[in-house]
Amino acid sequence: MTRKPLAEKTSENATEKTTQETSRRPTVAIVGAGSLATFLAVALHHAGFAITEIVTRDSLRSRRHARALAAKVGAQLVTADSAVLDATMLWFCVPDREIRRAASALAVHLSAHALSHQKNKSKNKVRFALHSSGALSSRELDPLRKAGVAVASAHPLMTFVAGARPSLTGVPFAMEGDDAARRVARQIVRALGGQSFSLPAARKPAYHAWATLTSPLLLAFLVTLEEAARAAGLTPPDARRKSLPIMQQTLANYARLGPAKSFSGPLIRGDAETVAKHLAVLKKHSGAREVYVALARSALRGLPVKNSNALRRLLRTP
Repeated sequence: MTRKPLAEKTSENATEKTTQETSRRPTVAIVGAGSLATFLAVALHHAGFAITEIVTRDSLRSRRHARALAAKVGAQLVTADSAVLDATMLWFCVPDREIRRAASALAVHLSAHALSHQKNKSKNKVRFALHSSGALSSRELDPLRKAGVAVASAHPLMTFVAGARPSLTGVPFAMEGDDAARRVARQIVRALGGQSFSLPAARKPAYHAWATLTSPLLLAFLVTLEEAARAAGLTPPDARRKSLPIMQQTLANYARLGPAKSFSGPLIRGDAETVAKHLAVLKKHSGAREVYVALARSALRGLPVKNSNALRRLLRTP
């Protein structure tokens, strides 16, 4: 009897394990065709998950986006009425206001399928459903839960915009919902390179407020920086280019040292005279001045500021 070399056996075992893991992976139908749906469908496809259908609204614009996405991931373009629903998981990537309505429509469709399956003595394939709203709980999927589907929410703490392809490596996904759905969602997140953590449903609004501060309102702050830069005679493109090195270093310091040890500038020195000059020059740029004052007051509450009494009096001045 000829024995195979150890390296060859190890390779065969690894291949067999990968095949088994792939076969256990859920098939996914994506509901929606916007930025998040597009990113997730492509990421799942590249990670080896089969995307069966892209479920979209029955409008020319929605169909156009969905058709392009379906072609990318080898899926079928369908509407709620025409969906086969032969995936084991539905992943809702639609605006918050549309989640429950879409879930209701597909729950009705599943019920019709269930009647057909009973006649054929087969079962519905859909066992799990996720949505990716940061603010809403898995209760938005209650119509599907009532139809016997395990549901959960899985929100990636990442920004998805047209023209950008962020990595999901290390990205946290906030999860809550039914145990079975969360277990499958954690498996998917691991395969995508992300990290999952549990979040009570009652804390989702506060979590989403924090998430909004981390990106959308950070961009609002950066727009305010451009307004302040105009007072110094800089154009917005020039301001962006010149401010990136200091912003990148500040973020690197924050990650490595924490906020207090990363803090610098006139406030940590207690330089009320310089702050007064800033406030004076920004009077002609009221939006930038308002943000400056709000952030300086925040610094007084949470960062090591010297001469705080004088600075508080100054920041109360109209």
